[in-house]
Amino acid sequence: MNHDVPLSAPPRRAGGIVLLGLAVLGLAGALFVLRRPLMMSAPACMAGRWHGCFDTFNGVVLMTLVMLPPAVLVAWLLARARRAAGVAAAWPMSLAEVGMVHGTVPFVWMILMPGAGAGAVPGRVSLVPLRDLITMGPLGIVGNLLVFASLGFFAPMRFAALASVPRVLALGAGCSVLVETAQYVLRLDRVSSVDDVLVNAAGAALAALASRRWWRTDRSPAPVATAGPPRRAVPAGRDRSTPA
Repeated sequence: MNHDVPLSAPPRRAGGIVLLGLAVLGLAGALFVLRRPLMMSAPACMAGRWHGCFDTFNGVVLMTLVMLPPAVLVAWLLARARRAAGVAAAWPMSLAEVGMVHGTVPFVWMILMPGAGAGAVPGRVSLVPLRDLITMGPLGIVGNLLVFASLGFFAPMRFAALASVPRVLALGAGCSVLVETAQYVLRLDRVSSVDDVLVNAAGAALAALASRRWWRTDRSPAPVATAGPPRRAVPAGRDRSTPA
């Protein structure tokens, strides 16, 4: 019996089960708290009406939750196709791709929703750092942290070039700058704030730290394998057949 076999697989599996259970409990708790606002948009969404569903925050959140099972199904189909093609790590790769899209698009959609004065009110810009954090409030700060959290969580798992917290921070900041610029150019009656960029980028970086155990790699150089013990140098003038 080999007693040197590492026993790290069961703890990792148990840790994954615990994280999945906590995620399910968190989702159930969020649904319980938000059940009344979400049900306000349910009739319009179930009827397929744009007004009252896709132009409201409650409707977008409700449809995001409704589309969660189909998103998991898409990830499973992608993983199955990749396994058939012999691709390694098919399931994490597919889950990361679907997670980035499903977790980011709804938040970007809500950010780009036009306000009451869209098209009539000129674009507004706030370039003073940390000035708008006071007016955001706790709910606004949490919402901004979640905008690119899925992108920061899954992007390093999918793309090796992004397997770094500073790179994810830069990615979140760049995407946030694009969204804030779109708000200003399209005159959506929203304030394009530098604080939104800072909080959005921080949310992406924190999410990358949360998923670091799945995407970090050992950067130490691999040992060079040798075919046998090193040969002793034979001094000049000595016969190689003569024992030392």
